[in-house]
Amino acid sequence: MQYPLIAGIDFTSRPTRRKAITVALGERAGAAVKLVRVEEHDSFETFAAWLRTPGPWLGAFDFPFGLPRELVITLGWPTDWLPLMRHYAALSREQIRATFAAFCDARPVGGKFAHRACDIPAGSSPSMKWVNPPVAYMLHAGAPLLIDSGVDLPGLHAGDASRVALEAYPGLLARELIGQRSYKSDEKAKQTPERLIARKDLLEALEQGRTRLGLRLRLTHAQRDALVADASGDRLDAVLCLVQAGWAAGEPDYGLPATIDPLEGWIVSAASPPPSPAPVRGS
Repeated sequence: MQYPLIAGIDFTSRPTRRKAITVALGERAGAAVKLVRVEEHDSFETFAAWLRTPGPWLGAFDFPFGLPRELVITLGWPTDWLPLMRHYAALSREQIRATFAAFCDARPVGGKFAHRACDIPAGSSPSMKWVNPPVAYMLHAGAPLLIDSGVDLPGLHAGDASRVALEAYPGLLARELIGQRSYKSDEKAKQTPERLIARKDLLEALEQGRTRLGLRLRLTHAQRDALVADASGDRLDAVLCLVQAGWAAGEPDYGLPATIDPLEGWIVSAASPPPSPAPVRGS
C-alpha cells in the first residue's frame, strides 16, 4: 500500500499546552522525507480525533507498544496482547508503580528491570520503567487510544490496514548521527549552547541523509529554524520519528523482523534479532 501521508509522533502521558503530544506530518518522495507541518495536541481527546483521520497513512509513535514477556509471565498477567492491554489499562498508575517496584525489589542489582527483545538493539529504556523516562505510563495512556481508534498494529493487533501505527524511538536515530551528545532538555537551566549545537548538527546530518536508513530530510528554512529553537526537543523527536516512518513506508512488512514476539512488539528500524540457534540433536 502507498502512504501519501506519514507521521512521527512524540507522545506524552500527560499532555498540556506546555507539553503537548507533537505530530510531525510529512510525505515520502523517493529517497527523501518532506516535513509538511507540525501539529500539537494538548489533550487526549484531540489526539484521539487525529488518530481517526481517514487513511491511508502510516505513523511512528514514540512510546512502547508492549511489556516484557518475562514481566508478564512472572506477574501472571494475560499473555495475549489485547487482553494484556485491557488488564493494564484498568490499573491505576499507583498500582503499576507498586507492582513494578515490587518486581524490581525481588531481583538482583544490575538486573532489576525486565527487557523486551527490541530494547537492546534499539538502546531503549525498558517499557516497565515508571520514571526517567516514565515509559510505563506512556504505554498505559497510549495503548488504549490506539486500540479504540481501530488502527492496525502490525505483529500485535489487526485493525484498519489503511491506518498503520508502528512503535518508534527517536533516540535510536539520533545516536547514530550524533552519538551520546544530548540535544534537548525540558529544564530551562539545562537548555545549553552545547545542546543547541547538537540540534543543529543532528538536523544537518538528517538533511544530508547520513543515516543507514538512506533517506534525506527536506525542510524549509523556517522549519529548520523552529526545530533548532525548540530546546525541549519535542518537535525534533517527532521529526526523527517521521524519518523512521518514511523508512518503514518503503520497506516490505515495514522493515519489521520476520519473527516478532506478539506480546512485546518491535521498534521500527531497530536491528533484527539474531536467528535462534538450531537445536542440538542427541546421538
